[in-house]
Amino acid sequence: MYPPELVAPMKNELTEVGFEQLQTPDQVDAALTAPGTVLCVVNSVCGCAAGAARPGVKMSLQVAKRPERLVTVFAGVDTDATNQARKHFLPYPPSSPSMALFKDGKLVHFLERHHIEGRTAEMIAENLQMAYEEFC
Repeated sequence: MYPPELVAPMKNELTEVGFEQLQTPDQVDAALTAPGTVLCVVNSVCGCAAGAARPGVKMSLQVAKRPERLVTVFAGVDTDATNQARKHFLPYPPSSPSMALFKDGKLVHFLERHHIEGRTAEMIAENLQMAYEEFC
């Protein structure tokens, strides 16, 4: 478990652009099974989250066609919520950071950590925007 004061700026990077922080399994279930499109980001303290994942997801939202709802859980902080979100990501193994796009409660696009590590924020944004174009 990370101290709240350590992760607050990392959480704020996403909540300041419209992401809702999910902290309970019930909140996760309600968000990820809702009608419409939902982007769920598993946030993390790691370097690839700071250097590519969070900047990339924020860049990806600079288009008209984008998910209707933005949610996030924080690995190592919101443990129960993160574990519940990962149940919705199956068959993908646990991965943080990661990004999941849902449409009408079904997982339609997923970026695992290995899709994020070594990539630029621009590459991540482009990948997500292609998914938004197809599913949103």
